[in-house]
Amino acid sequence: MKILVIGPSWVGDMMMSQSLYRTLKAEHPDAVIDVMAPAWCRPLLSRMPEVNQALAMPLGHGALEIGERRRLGKTLRASHYDRAYVLPNSFKSALVPFFAGIKRRVGWRGEMRYGLLNDLRVLDKAAFPLMVERYVALAYDTPVASAQQLPQPLLWPKLQVGEQEKIETAAQFQLSATRPIIGFCPGAEFGPAKRWPHYHYAALARQLIAEGFQIVLFGSAKDRPTGEEIIAALPQEARVHCRNLAGETQLEQAVILLAQCRAVVSNDSGLMHIAAALDRPLVALYGPSSPDFTPPLARQARVIRLISGYHKVRKGDAEQGYHQSLIDIQPERVHQTLTALLDAPQEVPCTS
Repeated sequence: MKILVIGPSWVGDMMMSQSLYRTLKAEHPDAVIDVMAPAWCRPLLSRMPEVNQALAMPLGHGALEIGERRRLGKTLRASHYDRAYVLPNSFKSALVPFFAGIKRRVGWRGEMRYGLLNDLRVLDKAAFPLMVERYVALAYDTPVASAQQLPQPLLWPKLQVGEQEKIETAAQFQLSATRPIIGFCPGAEFGPAKRWPHYHYAALARQLIAEGFQIVLFGSAKDRPTGEEIIAALPQEARVHCRNLAGETQLEQAVILLAQCRAVVSNDSGLMHIAAALDRPLVALYGPSSPDFTPPLARQARVIRLISGYHKVRKGDAEQGYHQSLIDIQPERVHQTLTALLDAPQEVPCTS
């Protein structure tokens, strides 16, 4: 069986989609799964053993361009895919499999996709509260009525990174070989309201450095100023043990270095989901966004959140746009949670 998946466009969603690929391989061991997604996804897809190849989606996020999607679909006809799974809910995301003439096209109803999808499922959001459950439910030929009917445990995302490439990449960035790494992911895609304050990160870094760790800050180029604020808030003697790699690493290098971390502390972000898929001890800090829909999927993950509900806000009322619910998460509590994870016996790598 040849399968084409139209994948999501965001890091966290892409990570959770691996649960679908793992489930499809469990149901159809001989299936060949190709995933069409933005080119930047390739470093993630290449570390998912269930994926045969990543096909670049050349169109930008939000671009309709029906003519180009028709052309792209026709080029895929020679691949003779037996079925397609369309994970985004948009109308345009269902066009390529339709134009490719793929016989069976599976997805949730979304934006009026009648005809484009011919195995159209109607989503009961209350029956599938987690995004990962919604992805996995599509794997079964007979529609599943609720998350309780999915085989348990779910096959959680699980990226593969080799030991040698971890050592080589750490050496490439001249990270200390004697101090274990604690990774910090202080950025957030949509504004400062989802960020734990930089001064809290600095207080936690100061304590961890005193305990013999080194701190590595991960993120994109736009997260670099946040990293510089963290370092500036450290005592001069501690700064040598804190590296700001935000904007310096390619995504693939960041994945490898996160796998090398002894543990990770992160805001709600795509990098948080990557750390979870690498099975790193993880403390995930939530404020206005909610872990009820997209929690970190890992047994060694601990969520700290002081409020309930979902609050659609990108900038908080506090200084620098921080949200009070994240300001109220004190470094001492994060340190206690992290220490408990570090002191716990290391689990055998999980298969779910």
